Amino acid sequence: MSVRRIWASLSTLAIAAVAAIGVAGPASAADSAAAGGYVALGDSYSSGVGAGSYLSDSGDCRRSTAAYPYLWQAANSPASFDFVACSGATTSSVASSQLGVLSASTSLVSVTAGGNDVGFADVMQDCVLGSEATCLASVDAAVGQMNSTLPGSLDALYDGIRAGAPQAQVVVLGYPRFYQLSGSCIAGLSEAERAAINNASDVLNDVLAKRSADAGFTFSSVVDEFTGHELCSGDAWIHSVTVPIENSYHPKAAGQSGGYLPAFRSAV
Repeated sequence: MSVRRIWASLSTLAIAAVAAIGVAGPASAADSAAAGGYVALGDSYSSGVGAGSYLSDSGDCRRSTAAYPYLWQAANSPASFDFVACSGATTSSVASSQLGVLSASTSLVSVTAGGNDVGFADVMQDCVLGSEATCLASVDAAVGQMNSTLPGSLDALYDGIRAGAPQAQVVVLGYPRFYQLSGSCIAGLSEAERAAINNASDVLNDVLAKRSADAGFTFSSVVDEFTGHELCSGDAWIHSVTVPIENSYHPKAAGQSGGYLPAFRSAV
C-alpha cells in the first residue's frame, strides 16, 4: 500500500471517529436536569388550578396534567418526578408538607409561593365585591406584607429547599400581571384598581427575585410571556371571575403551556 493510500485511510478513520463523537454531542441543560429527579413544589399556580384535567389522586390540591411541571416532565422524562404542588399552599405549608420528597438525588426543583401569604384571594374578593377605596386599601395592605413579613417567610422556605436538595437547581417562578391597562374591558374593576393590582404583582415579583437570588436560586418571571394575554387583552390566558370560583384569576391551560412552561424551560 502506498504512503498516500495509508494517509487517506487514516484520515477516513479519524473523520469517522470525530463524526461518531459528534453524534452524541454535549448534554443540554435540560438533559442534565432530567438525569436526576424533578420535584414540583408550590401553590395553585404550579398545581395548575384553572387548567382542568386534574389528576384523580390529587384531591383538593387540583394537580393538572396541563400544568407546566407535568408538561415539562412529559417532554423531558426526568429520572423521577414528584408533583406535590397544592392549591392554597403558603410558604409555611410548602415547607411543612411538601419538602419531604426532596433528596440528595433531586437535580431540579420548581416552586411558586408567596401569593397566598399576602392574602391574594382576599384581595381579589375585596376588589370584586367592594368599593374602589376598599380595593385599594386591601392592595396596599398586601403590598405592606410583601415588604415586611414575606421576605423572612421566603428565606425560611428556600433554606428548607436547599437543605432537602443540596445539589438541585432551584427555579422560582413569579406571577403574571392580571390586567392589560386601557384594554378591552368596559365593565368590572376601575382602571385605578387594575393598575394597583398590577403594581402589587410587580412588587411581589421583585421580592421573589431578590430573595431567590440571595438563596442562590434562579428566578424566572412570567410577565413577558403573559404580556398581550392579560385580562382585558381580548386573548386572556387568565380566568376572570368564573365558575367554579376557584378558577378565578388563575391561568388557563393556555397560560400554563404558553406562559409558565416557556418561562420555566428558559431557566433550566
